[in-house]
Order: sequence, then C-alpha cells, then structure tokens
Amino acid sequence: MTRLPRLAALLLPILVATGGPAAAETFEVQMLNKGAEGAMVFEPAFVKAAPGDVIRFVPTDRSHNAASIEGMLPEGVAPFRSRMNEAFELTVEEEGLYGVKCQPHFGMGMVALIQVGAPANLEAVEAVKLKGKAAARLEPLLARVD
Repeated sequence: MTRLPRLAALLLPILVATGGPAAAETFEVQMLNKGAEGAMVFEPAFVKAAPGDVIRFVPTDRSHNAASIEGMLPEGVAPFRSRMNEAFELTVEEEGLYGVKCQPHFGMGMVALIQVGAPANLEAVEAVKLKGKAAARLEPLLARVD
C-alpha cells in the first residue's frame, strides 16, 4: 500500500466521526422598513463571517436590494447589486470589510457591514466619506470591527 491511500484510510474515519471539514455557514440578513434600530435597516447590520460563508439578504419588506458601497470591498472583490425585491446570496471569499447599502434607502441610512476574517481594508473603508444618516449608522458598525 502506498503512502497516500494509507493516509486516506487513516483519516477517513476521523473525518466521518467529526462531521468532515468545516462547512460554510449561512447568515440571513433581513431588509426591513422598520426594525429594532429604526426605519430602513438591515438586521443584523453587522455580520462577522469567515471566508467561504454565505450572506443571504432577504427583502422582508418591499422595495429593497443589497449593493456594495464603492470603496468598501476587499481588494479583488467585484462590486455587486441585487435585483429589487429579490433575495440575494453573497459568498464572501476574501478577508476584509464589505460595505453594503440598499440603493433606494441609502440616504436614509440603510447600510450594513460584513467583516470576513481580518479587516485587511479597514483604512480604505474608513476613508470613504458617507453623508448624513448613512455615516451615522456606519460609525457604530465600524466600532464593532476587531
């Protein structure tokens, strides 16, 4: 028996007993007209995830979407924008911070922040200047980053 099959034969029972490699987690974020933090919110507005996890945005109320905020994505991550009134899944592969907005309600402060692993792009995210309620709602979310 060569080394590789022997190693596989030894590891297979361990993987089966422990449930195998860690599976990606799915986080559900509701898009709401009214939530615990007021009007036009994502709940939760802050998610701490690991690379490979899925963030599922659910338009619980009508007229919402999820879109990236310019300048608030890890390097190499393409901007995204969901369709209005449709659930949207974002698989987060790169470490860093992902800024998210609801386009129609951005001016009303409808923002969310996703931290994936280490916040590699924290300085770039902090350099983005938001206005009004969006800036006010983002500030406590940034305070949760570690």
